[in-house]
Amino acid sequence: MRTIQAYRFALDLSPAQERAVLAHAGAARIAHNWALARVKAVMDQRVAERTYGIPEEMLTPAVSWSLPGLRRAWNAAKGDVAPWWRECSKEAFNTGLDALARALKNWADSRSGKRAGRPVGFPRFKSRRRSMPSVRFTTGAIRVEPDRTHVVLPRLGRLKLHECARKLARRLDNGTARIMSATVRRDGGRWHVAFTCEVERVERNPARPESVVGVDIGIKHLAVLSTGELVDNPRHLAAARARLRTLGRALSRKTGPDRRTGRRPSKRWERAAARVGSAHARVANLRRDGLHKLTTRLAREHGTIVVEDLNVSGMLRNRRLARRIADAGFAEIRRQLTYKTEWNGGRLLIADRWYPSSKTCSGCGAVKAKLALSEREYHCEACGLRTDRDRNAALNLAALAAEFDTAGSGPVAARGADQKTRVRGQVAVKREPGTASAGKTGTVLPQGRTTNRVLARAH
Repeated sequence: MRTIQAYRFALDLSPAQERAVLAHAGAARIAHNWALARVKAVMDQRVAERTYGIPEEMLTPAVSWSLPGLRRAWNAAKGDVAPWWRECSKEAFNTGLDALARALKNWADSRSGKRAGRPVGFPRFKSRRRSMPSVRFTTGAIRVEPDRTHVVLPRLGRLKLHECARKLARRLDNGTARIMSATVRRDGGRWHVAFTCEVERVERNPARPESVVGVDIGIKHLAVLSTGELVDNPRHLAAARARLRTLGRALSRKTGPDRRTGRRPSKRWERAAARVGSAHARVANLRRDGLHKLTTRLAREHGTIVVEDLNVSGMLRNRRLARRIADAGFAEIRRQLTYKTEWNGGRLLIADRWYPSSKTCSGCGAVKAKLALSEREYHCEACGLRTDRDRNAALNLAALAAEFDTAGSGPVAARGADQKTRVRGQVAVKREPGTASAGKTGTVLPQGRTTNRVLARAH
């Protein structure tokens, strides 16, 4: 099985190497801003000419938004715009132009309705102090050294890795991986290099191919499995809030930048801001590490995993729970399970967004009309079952796998799910709950394209 996979390693750069990488990132930013200014000037000129009543065929010719068109324009003007262009690799300028071409295409597709999801705004100019420095190499000498602790990139030369690259080096030596690009980026005060590779993965099977597990994601417990296992929520952001608060107060006492007067930040402010960024990066790394360990274990052990299609963007509108939901990483769990189940030979089933997993009795199948979020124990009035509501939801999700096998990709029997809609929104219509393969959501449109406006569902 061929797939695209990224390998990310931290770098230990010398001061001279860091200046060289920053110069390449600055070249990418300059090319991006120059091309954006050119496109925006022509667009504004055409809009102004239309207000004068000039015919469409006599307007200022439009410029090409494609990457080849932007490249031709940059190559014609780079001698005047950037006389020092020979000091940097051509890939640096291509990085900025490629980012702009994709941003303009996404903006145009969003306006015309070709792109689903939230509306995409018009590209903005990149700031030297606010943008994240990054440069991407797609051609030239890109390799991992035989000692597996150094990499070679065009114009930057030999860079030392903070960790061993043996996992990638083994695949390269065996011929099961091919490097397609390398991206150098500064994140949280540390430089990283990410290799995008085409990897030939062997066919694998889960440890228990016939095992079916339902995963109910929540805040009290990060995940409750139908097997009875409770995965604690580490709440990394909550644990680091005291330190973040201290660092934020220290930052506020320093002399920071002022855009109105053009005042530049002091060195102490920059060092304090770097400490705040490092603290946030540590929280993100801890969260990423925990989610990868959880999803890898589930994908390698169980043949079928059933999760819910949560409206995470709607749940984040709840100001009382938004921080905890974002700290848990609900959407990241589903994203990782999507590709890891494919890698390990399993399958991921997505329960319909309106499937009442928490309101349905896992014993007799009775469905409650209402279930408050404060009721942490599920009590069935029909059969008398008493159990934890999250465990009950996980058991219902696991039971959906059998209905999916019998009903195929279509909807299963209706369960009477309730919908919460806004007062001025459309009238809620009963939907048929079901399951579908990863990337699909049964009878409901993908996230961001639902026909009804949905608030955070009680769970």
